[in-house]
Amino acid sequence: MKVVAFNGSPRKEGNTYEAIKIVADQLINENIDVEIIHAGNKKIQGCTACNSCFKSRNEQCIIDDEVNEWIQKMKEADGIIFGSPVHFSDISATMKAFLDRATYVGSANNGLFRHKVGTGIISVRRAGGIPAFNQLNNYISYSEMLMPTSNYWNVIFGLKPGEAVKDDEGVQIMRILGKNMAWLMKLIEFSEGKIEKPVPERKAYMNMVR
Repeated sequence: MKVVAFNGSPRKEGNTYEAIKIVADQLINENIDVEIIHAGNKKIQGCTACNSCFKSRNEQCIIDDEVNEWIQKMKEADGIIFGSPVHFSDISATMKAFLDRATYVGSANNGLFRHKVGTGIISVRRAGGIPAFNQLNNYISYSEMLMPTSNYWNVIFGLKPGEAVKDDEGVQIMRILGKNMAWLMKLIEFSEGKIEKPVPERKAYMNMVR
């Protein structure tokens, strides 16, 4: 099994990376491969609402950048981790641009990430961690992923790179998250061919103003 993790921080090895690594170490201990991608330092354009992905349904965004490569890595993975720092009580701008496009392409192609194990983790200096965490959960829920939990919200605290590992509670949250993620992935693998999956439904759209 394999997990792909996206570090949405501009800093390659800041506190978001430290949080991802704590989760990844638990997965690796369970013989699950983990690839960490530094997404936060890339120039990622936001969605232009052109709907080309729904017209072509070729698993690609019409904008030619790293997002298309990442979509395929997500498709091939059994589990996905989205990590982001907090910018004004929100996820980083690069992470939002990436997730807006990737999850939309996933939806356009019959749920590319449906029933994969997905989780979001947040690093924060002081406040805004829960709103940012909730936003990551929105992408995971929209994609019909299966979400592991920890013993608290997946938020770790620190300002300077490396400070997050001094947050004892945050470290425990990430460690438990990694264990629960590995367990859920193994349950899904064990159930293959034994328990029938729900049949996917075509999304119904209902505009409130007519």
